Amino acid sequence: MFEEASEVFDNMFKSSFPLTFIVFIPAVLILVSPLPAEAAHEFTVYRMQQYDLQGQPYGTRNAILNTEARTVEAEVLSRRCVIMRLVDFSYERYQKALRQSAGAVVIILPKNMSTMPQDIVQQFMELEPEMLATETVVPVYFALEDDELLSIYTQTLTSSSSQGSSSAAEVLIHTATANGFQMVTSGAQSKAVSDWAITSLEGRLAGTGGEDLPTIVLVAHYDSFGVAPWLSYGADSNGSGVSMLLELARLFSRLYTYKRTHAGYNLLFFVSGGGKFNYQGTKRWLEDNLDHTDSSLLQDNVAFVLCLDTLGNGDNLHLHVSKPPKEGTAQYALLKEMETVASNQYPEVKFSMVHKKINLADDTLAWEHERFGIRRLPAFTLSHLNSHREVQRSSIMDVRSVKLSRNTKLIAESLARVIYNLTEKGAPGDLQIFTEQMQMQEEQLSSVVDWLTAQPRAAQLVDKDSSVVSTLEYHLGRYLKDVRRHYVKADKRDPEFVFYDQLKQTMNAYRVKPAIFDLLLAFCIAAYLGVIYLSIQKVVGRLYAK
Repeated sequence: MFEEASEVFDNMFKSSFPLTFIVFIPAVLILVSPLPAEAAHEFTVYRMQQYDLQGQPYGTRNAILNTEARTVEAEVLSRRCVIMRLVDFSYERYQKALRQSAGAVVIILPKNMSTMPQDIVQQFMELEPEMLATETVVPVYFALEDDELLSIYTQTLTSSSSQGSSSAAEVLIHTATANGFQMVTSGAQSKAVSDWAITSLEGRLAGTGGEDLPTIVLVAHYDSFGVAPWLSYGADSNGSGVSMLLELARLFSRLYTYKRTHAGYNLLFFVSGGGKFNYQGTKRWLEDNLDHTDSSLLQDNVAFVLCLDTLGNGDNLHLHVSKPPKEGTAQYALLKEMETVASNQYPEVKFSMVHKKINLADDTLAWEHERFGIRRLPAFTLSHLNSHREVQRSSIMDVRSVKLSRNTKLIAESLARVIYNLTEKGAPGDLQIFTEQMQMQEEQLSSVVDWLTAQPRAAQLVDKDSSVVSTLEYHLGRYLKDVRRHYVKADKRDPEFVFYDQLKQTMNAYRVKPAIFDLLLAFCIAAYLGVIYLSIQKVVGRLYAK
């Protein structure tokens, strides 16, 4: 059999070299060509914020990615997808990728943020506002690490680091033999979302003793914020504020159920949307209640507005005011009652008042109470943060809230002392109202926090049909009367805010060989064929010579 095959090849070589060339070339290509690239890994990526606020664009402007992966250690990053791990992330490296016009940036985050060292967490939290301060055309994505993604990163790091080798030959050989990864997103280019409705909720408890009663307004915005909307869980800011408001609604609804404890104050509870976008929900609610209606609790005697914002951590409580309250007013009474309760019942808490005037020249307001202050309503914000610029208010690292139960008790006792005028009645400072059957339900408070932080609540993700809105409405309906929704949409001619889609996509990492490999392969094939051709010519020459 082998003799017959040898005879066939001998005849083919002797009879016609073009025939040999035609048959031999496809055989060589089939044998030496690399296998088609297969998807090495498919994973979910979360795009950095993209929005416009007051006409100013923020965040990344692109969402399409189809380029080769590199790590920041590579010398050339132009038109490459730069992969970074959070532990190695720095603003200088991030800026390096942007300066070199990288094709994209993918930052790999740990699955459990709480396991990260606190210094790395704090550093990243401080960098988030800087990343969002200006717009960029480079797509920026975040991904949660897994074994395969870390393997891709390790291989890419090895390939990128070798480019700094002192020997050009070593670089060329390693580049030709190493595996690369082509990163490709499955989504389309981002576009503005039209007619997006931000939803807010209100409910009330009516006081007793006449129609012209003072009203206390309790406010908390429910949306969260971070560098990536799909990773913004906002446990402290502002899951803590919403959870506290719901618990206060439950506690005072029980007091208002009984005739003996039914107070002479109307209580108005407002859960606002769009809080992280200059308090758009509150702005529209005020317009609807003060400008476009004849019957509203806000048009009557408002004792004060208390906004709850970021109250889940720390041993400090700050009452942020735009105008210090005057002695003899209800807001002054609340200030004094909080000082009394903190010193007598919770001595570990340091309570203070922080005065900051409203700066109308700023693009965004500092605190939610300033929306009310502009409309000349007495208001303040309670927070454990000393400044509105604290990075905890706008970070994807905001995943824990450990002091919420204590702070809720303190605020509930202070409000009750104001409503029932206990200090003037001679009640001691250590008197507790919410005890025994009326005590706070810590398990329920904790379960509400767990539910809120189990899902991202960025304003771009919470529409009017969202489970977040419907569940909040259900909880308010259990304790309050006249629960209703309020919607706000951006003005079509001059929009206050614009949201964009494609915030969550699927990315594929395809295992590929670099372009230099194709060139090297073509060179080897040409050289091999040249050798074969010369060998055949030499053999044929000898045959003719004989």
